[in-house]
Amino acid sequence: MGIFAHYFETVIIMSIEREKKTIAVMIQMYCKSKHQTISLCDDCKELLDYANKKIDYCKWKESKPTCKKCPTHCYKPDMKKKIKKVMRYSGPRLLLKHPILLIKHVLK
Repeated sequence: MGIFAHYFETVIIMSIEREKKTIAVMIQMYCKSKHQTISLCDDCKELLDYANKKIDYCKWKESKPTCKKCPTHCYKPDMKKKIKKVMRYSGPRLLLKHPILLIKHVLK
């Protein structure tokens, strides 16, 4: 594998991991506030597992936009509704708690 191919693969992996970290932080913030839990409740754990699976199998991998801007909406309707609630709640709060993560997510 050439150096550029290796670099490109590394950038893709970093992007996917950042996406997973962002969604995990958002779900944790939501769950802690709405469900008054320290660790994720079963519903939020299921949502996080589902989101990570969708990120792993995203057909756009290297050029994956944020879900809101994605031309392919791959979430099932019930999960889409749940993740929208999480994002509406957690998105603005990322600015105070995780500003760098938010900036990287928005600039994607």
